[in-house]
Amino acid sequence: MADKVIYAMYDDDDVTKYAAKKMVDKGIHIADVFSPFPIHGIDPIIGIKETRLGIVSFMFAITGLMLAMLTARYMMIVDWHMNIGGKPNFDFLGNMPSFVPIMFEFTVLLAAHGMAFTYFVRNGLFPGMPAHNPDPRTTDDRFVVEIRPEDNTQFSFDELSAFVKTTPIVEIEEKVIQ
Repeated sequence: MADKVIYAMYDDDDVTKYAAKKMVDKGIHIADVFSPFPIHGIDPIIGIKETRLGIVSFMFAITGLMLAMLTARYMMIVDWHMNIGGKPNFDFLGNMPSFVPIMFEFTVLLAAHGMAFTYFVRNGLFPGMPAHNPDPRTTDDRFVVEIRPEDNTQFSFDELSAFVKTTPIVEIEEKVIQ
């Protein structure tokens, strides 16, 4: 079954926010907005929920801390005893202040790489994943609002298109997606 999609293109971020607010006030659900940079304040307008990337980051950080503690204990206490500064080499807790910088760095390393990996997977940005960009100009100086008629069943396709044309658009494109 083929789905129709309306892409409304704007030339300014404030105009895009204004048009999105006007559409949402009318009861039109906006599927997505494509822009060359983040448009601050558009997320609550189009109904995007707050990200949970911070929770994922915390989980990666805790994992990094635990791995750093286990690795430091194994390398410095169990596997290869080292007498550094006359400290007892059989006690992890007694040596822990020496390991704090390594544990901190490994925590940050795993949290940062885990967040980047999660971000790429969640947004489909890895090589080989299908890209979804309606117009290459959205990476330069244009803003595109995507409206899907199946999300707006209270309006016909022609009504949606006519209302979008009342906003200050630069151009409108109606595509059929297979």
